[in-house]
Amino acid sequence: MADELPPLEAEIRRRIAIAGPMSVGQYMTLCLTHPQHGYYMTRDPFGAAGDFTTAPEISQMFGELLGLWAASVWLQMDSPENVRLVELGPGRGSMMLDALRAVQVVAGFRKAVVVHMVEISPVLEQRQRQALTGVDVPVGWHRTLDEVPEGPLIILANEFFDALPVQQAVMCADGWHERVVKVGDDGKLQFSNARDPIPLFEQMLPATVRDAPIGAIFEWRADQTALELGRRIVRANGAALVIDYGHTRSAIGDTLQAVGTHDFADPLLSPGLVDLTAHVDFQALAQAAESMGARTHGPIEQSVLLRRLGIGDRAHALKMAAPHKSAEIDAALARLISEEATGMGRLFKAIGLSYPRLGPLPGF
Repeated sequence: MADELPPLEAEIRRRIAIAGPMSVGQYMTLCLTHPQHGYYMTRDPFGAAGDFTTAPEISQMFGELLGLWAASVWLQMDSPENVRLVELGPGRGSMMLDALRAVQVVAGFRKAVVVHMVEISPVLEQRQRQALTGVDVPVGWHRTLDEVPEGPLIILANEFFDALPVQQAVMCADGWHERVVKVGDDGKLQFSNARDPIPLFEQMLPATVRDAPIGAIFEWRADQTALELGRRIVRANGAALVIDYGHTRSAIGDTLQAVGTHDFADPLLSPGLVDLTAHVDFQALAQAAESMGARTHGPIEQSVLLRRLGIGDRAHALKMAAPHKSAEIDAALARLISEEATGMGRLFKAIGLSYPRLGPLPGF
């Protein structure tokens, strides 16, 4: 039976057999970044032929506005001659390509820029290299943010944090227990609770969730990325713009989800073959960055940010230049700023981070 399983599921079952049930965070890490069988290590998941579509793939307007946002921040930073423009999780490279095209109107910024792409996927890195072939700015690739050279920097991160692994805990009668993945009596992977409660866990919880009812689930990210983001921004007198879907205040709730071929899937059914994400806790992200001395701006809804950055004017200009594409441009605009309950403009939030003495960031 085991040799008929997909390779990653067989590996997960082997680890559980040796070490016992694994945490949700460990399971998510293996599913996404296992060197041979992890989801992001083996495929290009974007676009109509993939599993999901992100804002830069919907319209060039998104990347253009973020590029102009970065150029405006650079001016606020007193225009350093050598600035690192960093993108975390750059997808196919579409957003950076659109950003660099837009900032041609700020000649000094384009001359000062060195682009740094932080990417763990060899498949996506190759797509990014193809997309950025011929751009007239230096471009380098790194696996982690801490590999980016020290110095003035501006960081962009769109749909990056949602793919970082989350840990989960479940409120039980005797306290909070870590949520784990195990092999059930029916031979299938299933969620369960660790036998013993997590020591002193309630003292570490945000005050708003300490009275959670039995059965409630709390999620947190144990990685250090938000701390590193805050540290680098303060040391470099820089700034960052993070856009992702999530909630503005820490709250209980199970947001772990799997997506494959543009539809929801069972997170435990096809490990390594579907995308796993969880909502971003913007309050926790802000607190981590602030603990390193960074100043936070927002969070605000994506629709608010894009409107303030001028997406309506940009859409009008594009339609004037290409009237035959007006319907397509209008559809993309509506999708990016939709404020319906599940619309991107409302579900996605934006938060700005900066060193303390930098003034209000554009759009906030």
